[in-house]
Amino acid sequence: MTPESVPDPAAVVEVDAVPGPFALPVGEVALVVIDMQRDFLLPGGFGETLGNDVGQLAAVVPPLQRVIAAARAAGMLVIHTREGHRPDLSDLPPAKLRRGKPSMRIGDPGPYGRILIRGEYGHDIVDDLAPIEGEIVLDKPGKGAFYATDLAEILQGHGITRLIVTGVTTEVCVHTTVREANDRGYDCLVLSDCVGSYFPEFQRVGLQMIAAQGGIFGWVADSAALLEHLPAPAAAAGAV
Repeated sequence: MTPESVPDPAAVVEVDAVPGPFALPVGEVALVVIDMQRDFLLPGGFGETLGNDVGQLAAVVPPLQRVIAAARAAGMLVIHTREGHRPDLSDLPPAKLRRGKPSMRIGDPGPYGRILIRGEYGHDIVDDLAPIEGEIVLDKPGKGAFYATDLAEILQGHGITRLIVTGVTTEVCVHTTVREANDRGYDCLVLSDCVGSYFPEFQRVGLQMIAAQGGIFGWVADSAALLEHLPAPAAAAGAV
């Protein structure tokens, strides 16, 4: 890899975003990829048992692949999260277990193993977005990535001040994580084509809520605006 192919960690660029430019000090930014799990994305998984069209989330995968590859090439900290529970369900509140009317509930046997149980095939991340060696994979029992996890300590230990947030679903785990991050003083950029919802209306309104009132929870941009400022992964991979 040539020196000019990787941004200076101390350099600060600005991503074109709403409600205004998002400063990107590369050495202080982490990419957070939320819950891109088989149980949420694949037919027959938990998402579909709730009556959702899992095809709505498929469009997120290709742009997110490009963003992850570019973040890796830039040397950015990449954090993946997975929502799920211990096999004995000791970290599953009864209210969460009872909520909704799925054909299968958390812990029940499904086509990809027990639904949303750590260690099961369905709990893991889809193959196209699989973490590589050295990337952080954070298991969380709730919607937000900070609740009952070590995320705050991890970010502090790496000197992270800003987050690029991606994943599913926009109005639930993405929104909860961004709100938690905002309360902890982190500036968040949400990539509109790298987050997804089962409901188009929730996707639209969820993104509007983040950037409303001058960025009450954060900034919103599409992945192309970010990729302008990161190295091309193919060029970086081919350099020596």
